[in-house]
Parts: sequence; structure tokens; C-alpha cells
Amino acid sequence: MPQIRSLFATRLYHAKLAEHGAPIDPDDLHDACLVIAGDDEAGQTWCEENGYPGYTSYASLTDLPWRFPIFADLVKVLDAHVAAFAADLQFDLGNKALQLEDIWINILPPGGIHTGHIHPHSVISGTTYVAMPDGASALKLEDPRLPMMMAAPPRVKDARDDLRQFIYVAPKVGDVLLWESWLRHEVPMHMAEDDERISVSFNYSWG
Repeated sequence: MPQIRSLFATRLYHAKLAEHGAPIDPDDLHDACLVIAGDDEAGQTWCEENGYPGYTSYASLTDLPWRFPIFADLVKVLDAHVAAFAADLQFDLGNKALQLEDIWINILPPGGIHTGHIHPHSVISGTTYVAMPDGASALKLEDPRLPMMMAAPPRVKDARDDLRQFIYVAPKVGDVLLWESWLRHEVPMHMAEDDERISVSFNYSWG
């Protein structure tokens, strides 16, 4: 009998933010994101100059947990989720820990996209979702082997998740997704009619 095994797994962590740590009030987090975006002139300028749709604090505010208590509380919760995911990944961290490297706000207007990318200098990346109106984009994840599949035929429409070239994950408000930072991902066009898609993304590094 032939033996067929799945090798080199790509793991995706999907949980409710509230499963670890003290509860984070979703309305307070939502309001904080909007207030910060409205006050962050440097971030607004960066988005305009770089053709970034909507708003991101990635290039302007590097100390959200120090400035705003709700982000400090959020990081404590995320630390617990990342520790659980690292255990599942069976990382041997030695005497060094995974630590928050960056955390930033994303506000995507209708019609906005965030093209495919990786986070090459980090270990674990992720996002928690603050506002996901009807028509909000799913997260699109790409099989890391895709560039090597030059001659491969397409998969059948109902192929297993572990054989698909792309996976779309539609999170809800209060969810957190984690993945290894080398995994290429993107946010396709946000198709809501009026409301913004709001999320908070982050990177964790080792040591």
C-alpha cells in the first residue's frame, strides 16, 4: 500500500481575542483607532505621499502601547496568544522570548486594498479585527511553494485546504489571526458600500 504524508505544514492560528487575558472592550478599541487616525497628521501625510488607501499608523506611531492604555492592555492579551501559537509551532526559543516588535492601526476605506507582502524580519505576525462591515475583505494567504509550481496544473475547486494555492479567511470582530511572518498575505479589495474595515496588526521578533 502506498503511503502519502503531508509535509512542511503551514500553521494558521485563529481565535477569539477574549480567550486569553483581560477582556478588551471592542467599542473602546474601535473609538481609540478612529481618534488616533484623526490626530495622526504624520501618518495621514505618509499615506497620501505613498498612495496608501485609507490610513495606517505603521510609518508614524511606533509607541501605541505607551501612548494609549487600551493598546498596552491589548499587547498583554496578544502576548498570551503568541505564546500559545509558539508552543503549537514547537519553537525552541532557548533563553530568549518572542517579544512585540511593532503594532499599528489599519483603516481601509471601500475600494481599498493591501497588496501581497511578507514581514521578513519578524517571527510571528498577526492581526486582530476591530470593524468588519458587510463586504469586508477576507485575509488572503498564499501557499509559500507557489513560485516553484511553474508547470503544475490547477487544483480542483474542492481541493483540501492543505493543497490549495490560496486560502481566504473571513475573520469577525474580536478575532485574532496569527501566522509565521514569512507567509505571504494580502487584503483584497474592500467591497463594503460605506463603512471602513479596521484592524490592528503586529509583529513579534525573537530575542
